[in-house]
Amino acid sequence: MKLAVVVQRYGAHINGGAELHARYVAEHLGRHADVDVVTTCAVDYVTWRNELPAGSERIHGRTVHRFPVDREREPRQFARQSEVVFNTRHSEQDELAWLESEGPTSRSLVGYLRTHRDAYDFFLFFSFRYYHAYHGIRAVGPRALLVPTAERDDAIGLSVFGPVFRGVRALMYNSPEERAMIGAASHNDHVPGVVVGVGSDIPEGPDPSRFRSRYGIPGPFVIYVGRIDANKGCPELFEFFLRYVRQHGSTLSLVLIGTPLIEIPAHPRIRHLGFVSDEDKFDAMAAADLLIMPSYYESLSMVALEAWAMGRPVLANGHCEVLKGQCLRSNAGLYYESYEEFVEALRSIVNNRLLADALGRNGREFYRRHYAWPVIEGKYLDMLRRLQADDESGTPPHVIEPAAGWLARRRRALPPARERLAELPSGPVRQGDH
Repeated sequence: MKLAVVVQRYGAHINGGAELHARYVAEHLGRHADVDVVTTCAVDYVTWRNELPAGSERIHGRTVHRFPVDREREPRQFARQSEVVFNTRHSEQDELAWLESEGPTSRSLVGYLRTHRDAYDFFLFFSFRYYHAYHGIRAVGPRALLVPTAERDDAIGLSVFGPVFRGVRALMYNSPEERAMIGAASHNDHVPGVVVGVGSDIPEGPDPSRFRSRYGIPGPFVIYVGRIDANKGCPELFEFFLRYVRQHGSTLSLVLIGTPLIEIPAHPRIRHLGFVSDEDKFDAMAAADLLIMPSYYESLSMVALEAWAMGRPVLANGHCEVLKGQCLRSNAGLYYESYEEFVEALRSIVNNRLLADALGRNGREFYRRHYAWPVIEGKYLDMLRRLQADDESGTPPHVIEPAAGWLARRRRALPPARERLAELPSGPVRQGDH
């Protein structure tokens, strides 16, 4: 079987959520099929500047085809287009203009997909909201599968994505909450779909003492791993943690691993380590009392799954329905929706070793049952074989709805995407399929 993984950025040094997810899937499916990667020359997800050479290269055994981005993102134009489609009555043409302004726009990438559609059995597109997925899915037709990586944000309320969710051959969801949200937005019950998520390459023997010695952190600490950004809830995390330290005289420290996009408070109890090796990351997680996930918007938290795989409890932002649902289904984490709840949940885990150990054991079992790589690989392979069998039997696949005509695209009849999002049901799924 010949597969193509199509994603906005790709590389051994690119560790964004969807991009790392795509790389893991490409590498693990490469054990069972011939897998190429199709991507852009961009590294930075804000500018989409071309930083890597166009052409083909090998990364971890996979052939990667790179195509240039037509132009960098212009932030003010993107902000204007976002205001139009998210907050005002608008047209389909406005949404397509938003898609182009968001980037990364690469017509040569889509052209490669169109001319090479018969060279691959299936294409796995990552991240529904980008140019390569919207136009690439239309270019390859019934060979397209989608891994949406959809968060509960305004983009899910845009009308142009409904035909995509209804027109792909299958969807590989990150969580039951994502599946429910996309189903309510697009009415795509006829499309095969399965909740898969993603695994991680967990080391055999993480060493907490090695981490403590290397970074000089002797006392108890909690850890945050990821992009240090307002969109990830980091300002609130800093506020809550420092307020907790002041009010309760705690000796706890907060260790941060990741690239900062906002200023980090200068405080002796906050240690920023920057970007570290996988060995150091897993050593740090093994040494921590717990992992904190403060994000309001996630389609799946890979780092929470990694913490659970290592038997560490998680404290999550309960305003994120995906994180809350993961805590409820795993019984391996607590969640908060206010400062007071943050304090009580944090103290409950840190001061109660029996509770912390029980949450950690539950997390390890939850990961083993649902997110270990044999489970993930099996779900992808089962879906691909099912679709391949349908093709061999002559079962006609459904086709994506044709694009609207010139006049229909310009009719300002679409409601603000923010209003559509607000109408969708929300909340965690307590007993979801995996």
